[in-house]
Amino acid sequence: MSLAHGRPYLAIPGPSVMPDRVLREMHRAAPNIYEGDLMDMTASLYPDLRRVARTEHSVAIYICNGHGTWEASLANVAAPGDRVLVAVNGNFGKGWADTARKLGIEVEIVDHGLREAIDPARVAEALAADSAHRIKAVMAVHVDTSTSIRNDIAALRRAMDEAGHPALLMADCIASLGCDRFEMDAWGVDVMIAASQKGLMTPPGLGFVFISPKAEEARRALPRVSPYWDWAPRIAPEIYSNQFCGTAPTHHLFGLRAALDMIHEEGMENIWSRHETLARALWAACDAWGQGGVLELNMPDPARRSHAVTAARLGPPDASRLRAWCETQAGVTLGIGLGMVPPTDPAWHGFFRFGHMGHINAHMMLGLIGTVEAGFCALDIAHGAGGAGAAARVIAGAAGGNASA
Repeated sequence: MSLAHGRPYLAIPGPSVMPDRVLREMHRAAPNIYEGDLMDMTASLYPDLRRVARTEHSVAIYICNGHGTWEASLANVAAPGDRVLVAVNGNFGKGWADTARKLGIEVEIVDHGLREAIDPARVAEALAADSAHRIKAVMAVHVDTSTSIRNDIAALRRAMDEAGHPALLMADCIASLGCDRFEMDAWGVDVMIAASQKGLMTPPGLGFVFISPKAEEARRALPRVSPYWDWAPRIAPEIYSNQFCGTAPTHHLFGLRAALDMIHEEGMENIWSRHETLARALWAACDAWGQGGVLELNMPDPARRSHAVTAARLGPPDASRLRAWCETQAGVTLGIGLGMVPPTDPAWHGFFRFGHMGHINAHMMLGLIGTVEAGFCALDIAHGAGGAGAAARVIAGAAGGNASA
């Protein structure tokens, strides 16, 4: 017998749970892509995307995943032979750096391993050594989904300014936008990339690049940009289809419109607080479980943990056993460990991740925690007692007792 029958819960770090409201908006006949309401609806997306990113700058929409935005961001600011500096502390920082190499860009890595936040002082030291200012951009992932470490992007900007270096600051917010606080303009970010399938609660397929005037200037200085990735016609289109280099991703746009409506009805400050509270509830449960077992979170410092994803270590093969039990017996899918060790290494079965981004509330988090605790018991995995209770106390403390009778 399995208790998994019923509505499943995808607790992986993206794609996140799609709200019914978003799915309903996408369930419609194909619209006219040459005139009519679609044009007005699309135009309404841009100011609301800016509100999420806390910017007044330009935004380009691409039909792509996050890897596509890696290429789009680089294609518009650096040419083959140019140099970039990438601060790395996870799988996705390495991936963005690898994309740069494949575009013929020279890459300098400042590697922080898999359990430490990016150190702005180390980045500043590397910039100070670049007296000729060959480095065109400093790249960093705000939240690396593989390690769940949240990096201080504002501190990176301060370090760059103190070093007097003119490089662009580029941030990957694919995992964090709409979950962890991000302030593009206040933090001095020149290029920010994001995607639809995490905090923006829309199916995979849309990529976003937010662009400062300094980055637009860098684009104009390039001798050539590939037609598809060129952001210039997307941010200043002569005709509607220029925004997407061809046919619009119509149904994704309808879904995004619904998601943005939900985001702004709740308010960004409230969204950030909700994600923080639910993350703290999960961490409280993990702390309790770890008291009587080997479970530990990848980032020891709570101040540097993401509020969207939590990477955990359990020891092989128990992480894989736990994931399998939760999915087959309870209908909850946990995320695999990613980038810690090669999948062929037996140690791979000792890592997993919790996704808690976007369309998630208290009962979803408590259900996830209760399921994992049941899995520990069913599989006889050593763990401390009281994880679910610890999480409940965090949520009760945040929600208070002010609900109407």
